[in-house]
Amino acid sequence: MGSISDQELHEIVSRVVRKTLGGVEPVPAASPVPQPQPVIPAAASGQKTVAIGTDHGGVDLKQVLIADLKEAGYAVIDCGTNTKDAVDYPDIALAVAKLVVEGSAWRGVVIDGAGIGSCMAANKVPGIRAAMCYDYATAVNSREHNDANVLTLGAGLIGVALAKQILKTWLATEFGGGRHAKRVDKIMAIEKSTIKDGKVS
Repeated sequence: MGSISDQELHEIVSRVVRKTLGGVEPVPAASPVPQPQPVIPAAASGQKTVAIGTDHGGVDLKQVLIADLKEAGYAVIDCGTNTKDAVDYPDIALAVAKLVVEGSAWRGVVIDGAGIGSCMAANKVPGIRAAMCYDYATAVNSREHNDANVLTLGAGLIGVALAKQILKTWLATEFGGGRHAKRVDKIMAIEKSTIKDGKVS
């Protein structure tokens, strides 16, 4: 016997319930909440791509930053969300981080209310060095010393003008290398650590 679809199964259950209970309709099955699927544009030759996403707390800021990115010549992958309906920031952080790790994006930007939760979530993805920046100095330091590849911003903590300055500075700052390279290598080596008997080795 071939497999039946969810819709066919629901119709069968509905008929059985109607016959058994005398016309009472069953509660309809809940539909899964769709996750945003970023559209990856074709970048022009030599054009760098930035993936950007936000939870519901940063929708307006994200639109401003996307416009700035495009004006500066970057290709942009919008990972959502695009409404102020509540969504979970770890889902957005993961979507952006995956694009960076897979090489579809050169850098990533994630926005939420404070920038902290998205930073934590993105840093769970192997290969990601996410930094929450809140001023010019942290933007420079995160790139020059730590080679951050994902920037997180707190839309509820910084204004639009400051967010624009942070993003511009962060994208333009090169990794310093030298003594910092050894330390970044040590950061990345921690990803290969294992936990045994409650101890990290």
